[in-house]
Amino acid sequence: MRNLRRFAVAAAIVGFGAVLLGSWTRINGAGMTCPDWPLCHGKLIPSMADGTIWEWTHRLFAFSTAPLVAVVAFLAFRLRRRAPILGPLVVAVAALFLVQVLLGAATVKLGNSPISVVLHWGTAMAFIASLVAIAVITTIPEHASEPPAPDAAIAVPALLLATTIAAFLTMCVGAYVSSSGAGLACLTLPGCAGHVLVTQPAQQVQMLHRTFAALTFLLSVITTLVVFLREPSGRIRATAALGFILLCTQVLLGLMNVALRLPTDLREAHAANAALLFIAYCSALSFAAIRGVALPRDSSAR
Repeated sequence: MRNLRRFAVAAAIVGFGAVLLGSWTRINGAGMTCPDWPLCHGKLIPSMADGTIWEWTHRLFAFSTAPLVAVVAFLAFRLRRRAPILGPLVVAVAALFLVQVLLGAATVKLGNSPISVVLHWGTAMAFIASLVAIAVITTIPEHASEPPAPDAAIAVPALLLATTIAAFLTMCVGAYVSSSGAGLACLTLPGCAGHVLVTQPAQQVQMLHRTFAALTFLLSVITTLVVFLREPSGRIRATAALGFILLCTQVLLGLMNVALRLPTDLREAHAANAALLFIAYCSALSFAAIRGVALPRDSSAR
């Protein structure tokens, strides 16, 4: 189990690096510096001028994830009898990785259209979330811990699931806002140019993003309170608290982006922090899902 955890974490880290590089490449206007795929200007190693280095490095990170995913799949297959949930999860990881590769090609063919960017980003985050879930599963002990009170056993996972889904949707709508150039469509708060109901498409998608963000924040506040009042697990409390802290940071970054008119570094920080808070809530949800579960004894498994 330890080896599986190490490779799952390594694959998640490299995948996260590919996500950040992809975001940075697009924000800096270098998303089409390699107009073909899988080669770049018809070459394996092209000239790195005019921002090509960012797109090429992004592809290198994505390629580097493949052998790590292969090792994770191999180790998870060997351990599937000890933890049956590993089977479906590793299938999800492999499928999401394949879809992500195809979407990477599609974003080039479609010229980084907003829909292709959202699908590419959302699939990448689902891929990383699946790797995180695998890593968490490898921490299941051989002796079941004492289960929490029945109300906490239901309320905490349900709230964490709702918050995780809301964070994912907010992140995907945010990717559309960024890639469609609607980041400055609304320069006032809480409404848009003094209105709550707007008619322009750019303003509508911006207000939709704000609505999802507000819902995520409300759910996060409720979840944090319930977790700290009813949840005995230190791991769930820690990851849920981290998610809430990152969400507060995300709100601040969003406000600063609008106030300062979308500086490049802040846009990238906003994207990176969104991914981190989603991963934090995925981790908390995964820990809640395995609470009270024990693995069968097998001292030879690693």
